[in-house]
Amino acid sequence: MAALANWRDSDVYTATERLVLEYGECMTITGETVSDALFARLRQEFNEAEIVELTAGIAMENFRSKFNAPLKVAGQGFCLVPQS
Repeated sequence: MAALANWRDSDVYTATERLVLEYGECMTITGETVSDALFARLRQEFNEAEIVELTAGIAMENFRSKFNAPLKVAGQGFCLVPQS
């Protein structure tokens, strides 16, 4: 988790983990889209059911972040990501 903020440059993540992180980032950042090329790379690594499960998991975490913020539910300090 300590390397998460620099996942693109960190050598602790596998190619598959980097792919998942890229997908999650595209799903999460407002204005970003999941390109056909990225989705094609996901299809090379995961089957349809796995992609649906991965998408649901990322969407749930996005839901939680939007739900917790207005209620001021504090993070538990598991991932210290620098604020920009």
